[in-house]
Amino acid sequence: MSISTFKIANKLITGNGATEKLSEEMNRLQVSNPLIVTDEILQKVGVVDQVTPLLKGLSFKTFTGVKPDPELKIVEECAEVFSKGNHDSLIAIGGGSAIDIAKSVSALSSHNGQLAELIGTDLVPQKGCPIITLPTTAGTGSEVTNISILSDKEAQLKKGIVSDYLLPDVAIVAPEMTLTMPPSVTAASGVDALVHAIEAYISVHASPITDALAIQAIKMISKNLPKAYSNPDHMEARENMATASLMAGMAFGNAGVGAVHALAYPLGGRYNIAHGVSNALLLPYVMEWNKIACVERFRDIANAFGEQVSHLSDSDAADQAVKAMERLCTEVNIPTGLRSFDIPESAINDMAEDASKIERLLNNNPRKLGKNEIEQIYQSAY
Repeated sequence: MSISTFKIANKLITGNGATEKLSEEMNRLQVSNPLIVTDEILQKVGVVDQVTPLLKGLSFKTFTGVKPDPELKIVEECAEVFSKGNHDSLIAIGGGSAIDIAKSVSALSSHNGQLAELIGTDLVPQKGCPIITLPTTAGTGSEVTNISILSDKEAQLKKGIVSDYLLPDVAIVAPEMTLTMPPSVTAASGVDALVHAIEAYISVHASPITDALAIQAIKMISKNLPKAYSNPDHMEARENMATASLMAGMAFGNAGVGAVHALAYPLGGRYNIAHGVSNALLLPYVMEWNKIACVERFRDIANAFGEQVSHLSDSDAADQAVKAMERLCTEVNIPTGLRSFDIPESAINDMAEDASKIERLLNNNPRKLGKNEIEQIYQSAY
């Protein structure tokens, strides 16, 4: 086995009622003036109000400017609020967008230059202010990863800040924080977590540790996502999905994701398709491309879905893995086909050009692909 590293948030607190540990963690980190980073909807439906009573005696303010697939300018706006308020920490309440903004603002808090100077790998100069994350979706895994994904609307691309300094100080994963998710968000974020687990399992940088996390996440998501989708108040399913998302985040945060994410980025950057949906759209077609390179691993994935494949060849078992994933997406009403989002077929060439440049992700993929192959996959998905 080659040398590998494993990194996650400094501290994980999980389980129903875990939010109650927030004030204790604030004291441990010796911070007293946090900026809460969230969005208007979570503020309106009362999710933020579940947290603020726990900050009794502390000075805090709330930034509610988070939007899906956050733009660079939103990070800059949040950073300005952080600086003017002399805040000493960040509490992210929300999905991946809120958490990624908080991580980016923390990076800026230790940097005297521009946000654009931090985009890339290992360009954050030092650890910024403490970050506490309270995810409200079960999907992105951003609460335990060292990357922040931001949208550059001018370039119509998604860009990443990758640095171990972005790893949150505390991740509080409490299922009660996910109860307000509408079914469509439950579905999209749950499939996003599934993609993280699958891509981590077949990554060329997978390890026995990430394998164990990824396979268990696939098992839990396949069993619990339909329940959480069809019955939003199913607390056991919510808790299992929150845990599975966390495990998938730990897996891909170390093994990496691959071609599904690389091909999904142009869909988000150009057409504002939700990240989980764009991943789900492309997953079966990328799996079809990848399976020849790792059929044994696809057999494992089929088993994790609960498919009976002991009597099948590796190739047929791999086919069952793809079919099982497609069935799950159908059950939770994930849209299919790029044309259903009014993406013109003429855009495929430019999207393939954009995706082919995302080498940071493509290098993790078990089968190599260039612009021509990417174009073929988009065409199949059209």
